[in-house]
Amino acid sequence: MGRMHTHRHGKSHSIRPAILRTPSWVTQSPTEIEELVIKYTKDGLTPSQIGIKLRDQHAIPLIKSITKKSMGQILGEHDLKAEMPEDLENIVRKAIGLQKHLKANKGDNRNVRSLELIEAKVHRLSVYYKRIGRISKTWKYKSVVAQLE
Repeated sequence: MGRMHTHRHGKSHSIRPAILRTPSWVTQSPTEIEELVIKYTKDGLTPSQIGIKLRDQHAIPLIKSITKKSMGQILGEHDLKAEMPEDLENIVRKAIGLQKHLKANKGDNRNVRSLELIEAKVHRLSVYYKRIGRISKTWKYKSVVAQLE
């Protein structure tokens, strides 16, 4: 999703484990891992931050292969799931920051196009999340591209 509107094809990213079975070096039990996820969520970390923390500090490469549940399922069972999905929230926050930038910098015509592309991503993601029932059917993102031109 991140490189949809660009010609650059970057390779710099982390790669999921190829084999989906519990690695031999993981010493924690599935319940201990679930408790860690719940603890970090209550501390205010997002699911991606929790995954990074488990990977770097606890040597847990993938939660699903050990607990047989995804992080979203674990958070849903304990009523800790965020109101808005993390990826949609990040893109909306990015669009709002760019809108503020464009209000302060009226001559920045290049970023008007960037805002259009970001808002297209917001629209596509919101349609998907409405379809699967993750956000309400009445959720609306107001576009300000038309006001800027």
